[in-house]
Amino acid sequence: MKNKLALLAAALVAACSSTPFDYNPDQPDSPEAASGYAEKPGWATDTFAVAAANPQAADAGYRILRAGGSAVDAAIAVQMVLALVEPQSSGIGGGAFLLHFDGKDVEAYDGRETAPAAADERLLMGPDNKPLPFYEAVVGGRAVGVPGAVRMLEMAHRQHGKLPWPRLFEPAIALADGGFKVSLRLNKLANSDAHLKKDPQAAGYFLEPDGRARRVGFNLRNPELAAVLRRIATEGSKALHEGEIAQAIVKKVQAHPANPGRMTLADLAGYQPKKRAALCHDYRARGRDYRMCGFPPPGSGAITVGQILGILDRSHADAIALENGLPSANWLHLYTEASRLAFADRAQYIGDPDFVQPPAGNWASLLEPSYLAQRAKLIGAQSMKVATAGTPGGATTSHAPSADQPEYGTSHISIVDAQGNAVAMTTTIEDQFGSRQMVSVNGGAGGFLLNNQLTDFSFAPTDAQAKPVANRVQPGKRPRSSMAPTLVFDKATGQLVLNVGSPGGAMIIHYTAKTIYGVLNWGLNAQQAIALPNFASLNGPSLLEKERFPPATVEALRARGAQVREQPMTSGLQAIQRTRAGFFGGADPRREGIVLGD
Repeated sequence: MKNKLALLAAALVAACSSTPFDYNPDQPDSPEAASGYAEKPGWATDTFAVAAANPQAADAGYRILRAGGSAVDAAIAVQMVLALVEPQSSGIGGGAFLLHFDGKDVEAYDGRETAPAAADERLLMGPDNKPLPFYEAVVGGRAVGVPGAVRMLEMAHRQHGKLPWPRLFEPAIALADGGFKVSLRLNKLANSDAHLKKDPQAAGYFLEPDGRARRVGFNLRNPELAAVLRRIATEGSKALHEGEIAQAIVKKVQAHPANPGRMTLADLAGYQPKKRAALCHDYRARGRDYRMCGFPPPGSGAITVGQILGILDRSHADAIALENGLPSANWLHLYTEASRLAFADRAQYIGDPDFVQPPAGNWASLLEPSYLAQRAKLIGAQSMKVATAGTPGGATTSHAPSADQPEYGTSHISIVDAQGNAVAMTTTIEDQFGSRQMVSVNGGAGGFLLNNQLTDFSFAPTDAQAKPVANRVQPGKRPRSSMAPTLVFDKATGQLVLNVGSPGGAMIIHYTAKTIYGVLNWGLNAQQAIALPNFASLNGPSLLEKERFPPATVEALRARGAQVREQPMTSGLQAIQRTRAGFFGGADPRREGIVLGD
């Protein structure tokens, strides 16, 4: 216990003392502002571990695990504290994907938000018949999806919880009542945000009267959130989805003076989480066979990560080692080309499976070894710059590919409990501070933020030829997501090897793929793999984390015809890997997360 408290204290200091990056708030591919970089050692534990994006949230999960709680119990406690201390990324007004392993089976719990029944495919189009500018859609009620995180967590708890539901809310309620110290990250993100001040409730909570963010170390209380959490603790998700809290949500959405939304009380009351079959596929690295499991559609993360790694495997990338501890230009060329191919398929095919049919009748067709080998043959010495979608299983489609557009937000939690159960959960309100709409039931200080998840749909419902986009807005539909909670197993023994995920919008896919590749193919530990520089392509420019690659690498990629853009890439990876002695966890040096355990 003493060692654990020392680690927690050190992490809290580190989280508040990192060196700031330069940040361009107009950078379209950076989901949240950078707030610093603090080297982290990684954490070894013997029997259980919890990795979360904030030390106080990780501590809540730790205490639940020490009290005999399950991985799901701990995830609920962590999420409720994150709603308080990291409100810019996730919370009870958003959604989540939870991947659970019970020692035998992997289950996928879908708490993704849904479009209101009154939404239509032109929701995100302006009167000029053009897609709305991003923040004109985001700020207000228009883009608020029906939240699903709490109801999904309730479903998972009924099946895998050990401690009573009310017990799991105690840490968050105590912190909300007594206050928590504003972190450097929350301070910087609130200061960098141009839209918080537009909502009086949010402005009064996050900002000083002069418009600046609450200072680092300020004791920020949220009695409004504490009251809501008490209701949910005693009444369950019904307290959020019906009654006066639901009425406050709907009023906030519908009454926005400039950008009202269409959510109703019936939408909230009728929301249902879904339990889906996990999407699993084989992967081989360094002579060892693995089974990789992730989230199926409406998640695009598992398929796209799997495609990137599978195409790389068939492009002889495994023969290319790190150079001076960094990915080389030759390897990055293969990676970004594989990414272009995978993202082309993602744009063409993936959407809510209740509305969109998979190619060749099966989502696994996108991960078939023969198809990935076919796609790998398209990679040449020069960059293809922009790839086109393939035809897995000879698939035909009546859909147009989705246009590239911003995706934001999220937080990730990885947990393994003392019984070997595991949770990988990625949770989100989408953009930084979501829709910037803060719900207060009693009119006091604080409350909770609502998501802007509907902007994860394609703004344009059709292409120029009037061909519909798979990921267009439709009533009751779940928007496509890049969230990629991932569990990796040794195929021969079935033993869990790695539990990983990240925030970062569409970049989640690359951050997660990087970490998996670093651990399995380059033999790095979880912390080393997380700390590697970030890199990506969304089927356009090759993106490299600013000031992390030598000029020779940048020029070598340009010589291959790639348009290279260096920029901040603020991942928030959490990972737990199994070791011979127990577990080893890593947390992203770019954010405030830590790993705790015994």
